[in-house]
Amino acid sequence: MRISWLNEAVSGLVDLLFPLQCAGCGAPGTQWCSGCARELGGLRRVHRPLSAGGPPMYALGRYRGAARRAVLAYKEAGQRHLAEPFGHHLATAVVALAGEIGMERACCLVPAPSRRIAARRRGGAHMTRVAHRAAGRLAGAGWSARVADCLVTESGAVDSAELAPAERMGNLSGRVRARPADLPPTDPPVLLLDDVITSGATAAVCARVLADVGIGVAAVLSLTATAG
Repeated sequence: MRISWLNEAVSGLVDLLFPLQCAGCGAPGTQWCSGCARELGGLRRVHRPLSAGGPPMYALGRYRGAARRAVLAYKEAGQRHLAEPFGHHLATAVVALAGEIGMERACCLVPAPSRRIAARRRGGAHMTRVAHRAAGRLAGAGWSARVADCLVTESGAVDSAELAPAERMGNLSGRVRARPADLPPTDPPVLLLDDVITSGATAAVCARVLADVGIGVAAVLSLTATAG
């Protein structure tokens, strides 16, 4: 009883010092409101010249407004609780995507890799965390879903935020590799998960690395995509 009382007191103090606010719009009392959730409620095809000839790419929303603020809050401001709603959004999109690409109720989710320095700053690889939440949601819906955290970014890659499309490709080429021990099985379709599709360089490089070890990517699924 005393421990329960203490936990309630600590929780109340945290709420007082750090009031709960939506990461997308700042609305009080919720971490991710229903209005902002609609910003990641679609599924649209994304086309980029750098990824031409590769697997089809899809995004749930535009990288703008509430969706952009939430992605940045998750990646850069330590709001790791957003992994849960992001995973829910991606799981819902996987179900919708099944009809688009002829996928049965089974898949393997491969998160796009983070630079090691970024992963340390964020308390772990941010898309790996989201992928596990998505797989859990899918499993709860009767799917056979697993995560294969098999891609790593070697040292030498820099933050690509300010790079031009061709520079993004050069930044990653030769610096993403697959860990043989963690490769996905060849049976269920493999979906590559990312947070933002900008130039398509990350998707193109990751798909190529997996293809080199005999793994085909059925589709790329991202939370958001920039205009274009």
